[in-house]
Amino acid sequence: MSQISKKLGQNIKHIRLNRKMSQGDICRAIDMDRSYMSAIESGKKNVTIAVLEKLASTLDVSVSELLK
Repeated sequence: MSQISKKLGQNIKHIRLNRKMSQGDICRAIDMDRSYMSAIESGKKNVTIAVLEKLASTLDVSVSELLK
């Protein structure tokens, strides 16, 4: 698992929790399977740019904010 995927997952989870959103909330908003969301947050899955943009939009942050 790459460091970038791991860091991305941590950032997504941190922002999601700050927004008081569950994984289910995000998944319903962008029609994603919850197990896939869980794998992203744990750094086990790489995401496409399209998914990254959807996540950023749903979390109301920029893509660069997710990649910090």
